[in-house]
Amino acid sequence: MGEKPKIVVLGAGYSGMMTIIGLQKQLQYNEAEVILVNQHPYHYFTTKLHEPAAGTRHHEAARVLIEQVIDPRKVTFIQDKVKGIRPQDKQVDLVNREEPLTYDYLVIGLGSAPETFGIRGLKENAFFIRNIDSVRMIREHIEYMFAKYRNEEQRDEYITIVVGGAGFTGVEFVGELVDRMPSLCREFDIPREKVRLISIEAAPTVLPGFDPELVQYAVKYLEEQGVEFRINTPIEQCDEDGVTLKGGEEIKAATVVWTGGVRGNRLIEEAGFETMRGRVKVDEYLRAPGYEEVFIIGDCSLVFNDEGRPYPPTAQIASQQGSKVAKNLISLLRGGEMQPFRFDLKGTLASLGRHNAIGVIGKRKVFGSTASFLKRANDLRWLYILGGVPLVLRKGFI
Repeated sequence: MGEKPKIVVLGAGYSGMMTIIGLQKQLQYNEAEVILVNQHPYHYFTTKLHEPAAGTRHHEAARVLIEQVIDPRKVTFIQDKVKGIRPQDKQVDLVNREEPLTYDYLVIGLGSAPETFGIRGLKENAFFIRNIDSVRMIREHIEYMFAKYRNEEQRDEYITIVVGGAGFTGVEFVGELVDRMPSLCREFDIPREKVRLISIEAAPTVLPGFDPELVQYAVKYLEEQGVEFRINTPIEQCDEDGVTLKGGEEIKAATVVWTGGVRGNRLIEEAGFETMRGRVKVDEYLRAPGYEEVFIIGDCSLVFNDEGRPYPPTAQIASQQGSKVAKNLISLLRGGEMQPFRFDLKGTLASLGRHNAIGVIGKRKVFGSTASFLKRANDLRWLYILGGVPLVLRKGFI
């Protein structure tokens, strides 16, 4: 290792940004060379993408420019796409760079990819809430279909929206659609009762694994707003006309949005790491087995709880992982000892539109406007962590 160690962080998601924020706060100016690589010039909030997807909020509210939150004296930002990772050579290949990036320490936070569970036609015909570009496409497609309904033969499938998966993202997206429908129907002169919003879930319940009382509250509220739920009903096929359910029932829909699960980034598997659905079972310090200088965090990592079950990939665990990796890297650089990662669940909140939500904070269940306020406060807290009060004032009230 040279006199000035090189730390390369791949991905500017929640885990990658927390690593960068932690490093630039604690490192001295010449203590290490830190490089952040990300495909886009911005960090986007995956926990808020359902809002611009439904059109209830502008997509600018769900992203912040990386240059606004990094210290260029301590962090070098490279906007590029990762093409390959070669851990044996300690190198990373980028699409627009001839020479590979070398590193002494590598932090991989490249995020996830949709898990389609082998459903025929899903990749080709469904939309996915994945990034800023994908949610713009969803919003514009829905609006186009509503315009098409009025301008052409009035076919019901044009104003039928199917949401596959009733986990957190699916339920939050449906909640935003409920809020959007009145204004959308007024804009395109369509009676609200003609629009169908259908949530389809293969598991026996909405929000699998969540508190039953809160689930019941969410389902009752959304059904009162006109949402149809098909529970314990897997989708077997998706085509350009809609979806086919197990048992053969067909639902004609011009808009199908899949939110039914994620897997790790394919680059992790291609790099030769041992994976489970694209995710690496990391050690207690969040390192890849066999590579002490490679940390894997966020959706690419697999961390188990005391009962032996993997934690779901959430922004909360990703953020805590990034913070821990930053502290451990500082310790390594200064000859200290690393500390193992322990996930501390602060609570869980799910929105049901702009003014309603459900959640658990500690052992307390919260509903309605109280939960909605807490979720909004949590969003502002993330902006504060990234860029302090100036970023909160600039982005927090869009």
